Amino acid sequence: MAARMLQGSHLSILETTTIEDFSAQVVSFAEHLDFKFVTAAVVTDHSASNTEFQTVNNTPAEYMEWYSDLDFGAQHDPVMQHCKKSAVPIIWDQETYVSRGLGNLWEFQSQHGYGTGIAMAMHLPGGRHFFIGVDRDRPLPKNMRNVTRIVADLQLFAVHAQDAAFRLFTPNPPKRLDAPTLTPRELEALRWTMEGKTAWEVGTIMSISERTAVLHLQNSMHKLACVNKHQAVLKAIRLGLLN
Repeated sequence: MAARMLQGSHLSILETTTIEDFSAQVVSFAEHLDFKFVTAAVVTDHSASNTEFQTVNNTPAEYMEWYSDLDFGAQHDPVMQHCKKSAVPIIWDQETYVSRGLGNLWEFQSQHGYGTGIAMAMHLPGGRHFFIGVDRDRPLPKNMRNVTRIVADLQLFAVHAQDAAFRLFTPNPPKRLDAPTLTPRELEALRWTMEGKTAWEVGTIMSISERTAVLHLQNSMHKLACVNKHQAVLKAIRLGLLN
């Protein structure tokens, strides 16, 4: 049941038409993952010295003043520092801060319910970035398989959410380019990926090696200017390349 609810969240976030609806969908998704707090942000680099942040969150009012201090967060917070430089999700807790000499910062935020969490960023072409983080006051499950599943759900949701976020938050998105030409095999590999198949499964279905399947997907990502195969599927759908 929980898995079906999460899959529904992935699709519902694509259909949001207002920022308020988008925010509600993000909060609902975090709650299904058993996290109390969530932040999602669109970050646009207009120039080296001009970066625009557009954020939705359910941060407590008493904590908002510190949270809104983006300069402080960008310079000191280890989670934000990680997400600025990497697309790999970070699983953080007290040790993340203590190991960097910021134990007092963790003590402060933990008083407001921010004890541990998972955060990630997607760095897209054109100086665009999408950040999402979920937080709670309780430790994460001890079973790493459960943690891995949570991270995977967050990553898949982020792929869908960033598409909706840029549509809603960016008032003047760049003009859509003509659809690139993908080979029949590249389209077939994307189509099976859309059905939830792994690269190994795609290779088996298409009677090719897993390595060749990965190559087809990588070529598709390059032609569509996407950072991962899930984003490539979504863009191919928008461009009418996939039904």
